Amino acid sequence: MLVKTILNTIEKFKSFVYGKVILEKRTFGNALIIELLARKNSPGECCDCGARCSTYDTQSSREYEYVPLWGISVYFRYSPRRVHCKQHGIHVERVPWAEGKERMTKSYQGFLARWAKRLSWKETATVFQTSWESVFRAVNWVVDYGLANRDWDGVEQIGVDEIAVFRGHRYLTCVYQLDKNRRRLLWCGKDRKIKTLLRFFREFGKERCALLRFVCSDMWPAYLKVIKKKAINALNILDRFHIMKKFNEAIDEVRRQEVKKLESQEKENVLVNGRWVLLKKVANLTQNQTRKLSE
Repeated sequence: MLVKTILNTIEKFKSFVYGKVILEKRTFGNALIIELLARKNSPGECCDCGARCSTYDTQSSREYEYVPLWGISVYFRYSPRRVHCKQHGIHVERVPWAEGKERMTKSYQGFLARWAKRLSWKETATVFQTSWESVFRAVNWVVDYGLANRDWDGVEQIGVDEIAVFRGHRYLTCVYQLDKNRRRLLWCGKDRKIKTLLRFFREFGKERCALLRFVCSDMWPAYLKVIKKKAINALNILDRFHIMKKFNEAIDEVRRQEVKKLESQEKENVLVNGRWVLLKKVANLTQNQTRKLSE
């Protein structure tokens, strides 16, 4: 099967056809060059408004990096036309395989971004013989595209949590969709303050907030305050870890008070060094701890 046949199956562009396929020797190794040609008499697109315009002139050829094939670097070679738009004047045409002045194709950016989820950005760059900056631009483009085309309709269950980033007490607030048929990250915001989560709910909108049925969160006061105010129809489910932590703190506080009381009364103090005896699961207690718990 010819390379052009494969490309026409998976990467066909309206008003453009594939030309020659050339294997070139370069300093870093072999490179597969695939020529792209505009169809005869086809108008170009204005890069600002997308209107079909007449061709003004043709510029020198440019190369756009594509997904590598069998470990060989692949490039699209195309000579972009300048078009004369009645509204925006003379500009270089918009091409469907790349965004603006970017020299990586959209397919290659998506390819690098997917690998960057599995590997570090540096490892991704090393494996695919590109630069860290290229991986960064690819991830940045994919994230921007995702944000611009994000669909928040039909969300009924969300989870709110924070993750530690960098060094020190620096956090990101993350909001996830937890519906059974769709689980994904919805939003991230800097810090874990009241205004951070308020910003999410403002972007989410009043109508969507009213449709929320469940909100899962920990017991961070800032989160609880905002959820109570904004998700008025939702049940706030607190995570078990923090609930049990509060119970354990209360039990230990009572134990310490009783220790002081027994000491003041000069009675036998069976509660000394009994913290973990009271807090551990009964099934996990050793024989000595079981005996102490009975005492």
